Amino acid sequence: MSPDHTDHTDHTSKVVGTVWGLLVLNTLGSAGAKTIIPLPRSLIQMVTMGALVAAFALALAVNLRLRIRASAFVFLLTLLLVSSVISSANLESGFGALFRCARLALFVGTLWLLSRWWDGGLTFVRRHIRMYFAVLGSVAAGLLISPGAAMPELYGGRLVGALWPLTPPQIGQYAAVIIGLTVLLVLGRRTTKGSAAVVIVPSLVLLALTHTRTATLGLLIGLVVAIGSLVLTSAAARRFFAWAVLCAMVAAVAFASALQAWFLRGQSKENFSSLTGRAKVWDALLAAPRTTSEELFGMGLGDKSFGGLPIDNSWLAVYHEQGMTGVALVAAIIIVLGGVALLRPPSLSRACAIFLISYCAIASYTEAGLGDASPYLLHLAVAASLLAAPAAATPLSVPDVPRQHIPRWARRSEVT
Repeated sequence: MSPDHTDHTDHTSKVVGTVWGLLVLNTLGSAGAKTIIPLPRSLIQMVTMGALVAAFALALAVNLRLRIRASAFVFLLTLLLVSSVISSANLESGFGALFRCARLALFVGTLWLLSRWWDGGLTFVRRHIRMYFAVLGSVAAGLLISPGAAMPELYGGRLVGALWPLTPPQIGQYAAVIIGLTVLLVLGRRTTKGSAAVVIVPSLVLLALTHTRTATLGLLIGLVVAIGSLVLTSAAARRFFAWAVLCAMVAAVAFASALQAWFLRGQSKENFSSLTGRAKVWDALLAAPRTTSEELFGMGLGDKSFGGLPIDNSWLAVYHEQGMTGVALVAAIIIVLGGVALLRPPSLSRACAIFLISYCAIASYTEAGLGDASPYLLHLAVAASLLAAPAAATPLSVPDVPRQHIPRWARRSEVT
């Protein structure tokens, strides 16, 4: 391989990594806690939307020939985009719905362009960990600079983003995902224990400070399912699983009261049973009258709220905005990715994909995002890249050598 080709490959890899980082920036959102330095929401939206436009432009620049890989995941996202445009065209949710459709179109288009580099390897897993670890680094910096702003009373003393407006569930989600992926990389011996500790330990501290139950349960259940897929083929996975079960049993006995207090977050049993008031919003949404068109295609892309309150459920948010068509497509995404993962032979890539799919499925019950450009779709995109079949090696072409005419007398002499 020539040095020029190697330099070009390294440059392309860096550009693809930059595109992924811009997609992460775009999905951070613009709503959250008050930051140390007040940031106008219009400025934050300009930055996040600009990041998406830049991501699409860079992805197009490194893939000018529009080479893409067949991907059921991105194809289903494209169908979801079409459904979203149909539901948003009547402007029931205002012109903002069309803007959100344009954002989703750029997001899906960028994933199509990146699909060329989906080969079943762990490259996008490492990029995912690096990008979200950088986001958590900004959260930790805000905590050190201003602990009061990072853990305000408005959020019950839970950790928020003090430099960039991030809510406790967002921080908990990012921490849980990179903890789970890093643990799997350690089990697969794709990183050192020291490097993993640098990621896992501070992320665990930030996760604990957010008091995010969904992220914690998603992390634990996702790891159990993912490591379970490696148990038959990995001795390290078997040892880790046995130690994890033992430690969990000891912790459950020794710290039962502390764990219960952390889990309840000081809420009453009534508030806890109604999922912090979410159930009331869900009941009102399901009881609202709808036309046949709204039942099939929804009200159009919105801010994932109903009656001014957040829906906090991916399936009901999709039902509200994209109708039963959207629900069917999102369900197909989860089922297809899960089915492909189950059909793959045991491997580290498969385990990472199973963890991401499991986490998103669990979080979908109390978090919205599966029907629009969001971190959850990025998690599933990483899973799709892990489940993609490796690209077939292109055989070296052998130049055609013209056959020389051999006189008949020469052929006779060769025979004799």
